[in-house]
Amino acid sequence: MAKVSVYNMDGKEVGTTELSDAVFGVEVNEHLVHMAVVNHLANKRQGTQKAKTRSEVSGGGRKPWRQKGTGHARQGSTRAPQWTGGGMVFAPVPRDYSFKMNRKEKAGALKSVLSDKVNEKKLIVLDELKLDEIKTKRFAEIMKNLNVEKAYVILSDDDQNVIASAKNIPTVKTTQTGSISVYDALKFDTVILTQDAAKKIEEVYA
Repeated sequence: MAKVSVYNMDGKEVGTTELSDAVFGVEVNEHLVHMAVVNHLANKRQGTQKAKTRSEVSGGGRKPWRQKGTGHARQGSTRAPQWTGGGMVFAPVPRDYSFKMNRKEKAGALKSVLSDKVNEKKLIVLDELKLDEIKTKRFAEIMKNLNVEKAYVILSDDDQNVIASAKNIPTVKTTQTGSISVYDALKFDTVILTQDAAKKIEEVYA
């Protein structure tokens, strides 16, 4: 098991804890991580782009000139794709870009990212993260004490004081153990989690 230091909110080391190798010590699978990131971005796409085909543009109902004898190429409509104002060939239509990853693939990607953060010493474990009131300034102080700027904070429960306090800090994002994003874990330099959150993650993924 990987042994990591445990810090308090003042940034002082208060002990150590062992993290399960089944979650925080696996071999990094870059393919699954890449797949999870592509999945996240694809699922966010609206897919609402639209252009009109020749059957959808207005006008062009009348044949512009007779079939033969004019010296022009034959034309059936002024709304054909080669005309200005005509429809588009193979026009894009609204579509769904999302695709599914199975549960084991998602778990493998998450464990790979968490293990990589441990290897790079960019995972910080806190003994607890509790605030008596919603105070952005206090949360910013905690980040400064830990010497962290961009952080992905994983909480064990829905602590609204902590969540609301971090909300106005653009370089910090909070989440709970049940909705950890591989994309966000990669996007932010450091992953911060409490001991309780680490235990919950191990219970689910170990």
